[in-house]
Amino acid sequence: MPITKAAKKSVRQDEKKRKRNTLCKKTMRGLLKEAKTLIVKKKAEAAKELLPKIYKSLDKAAKKGVIKKNTASRKKARITKLINIKAATK
Repeated sequence: MPITKAAKKSVRQDEKKRKRNTLCKKTMRGLLKEAKTLIVKKKAEAAKELLPKIYKSLDKAAKKGVIKKNTASRKKARITKLINIKAATK
């Protein structure tokens, strides 16, 4: 257990940041999963409509430092590529 006042404050701050980060990750992963589910169900148009939300959540996560910038870029590229391939093969 922390003893000093500063250490106690640090524990409180870490807990807040952890909750914020997990929420950010959950929304990001949920949107990606939803898009992949739509692709499997052959609903590429619905998945395309979800892309702006996915981009926004990935960019926010990268900006907050939850994920790295390149990771966000890679995830955006892969999900877009997947949606475009499925939309073209209709």
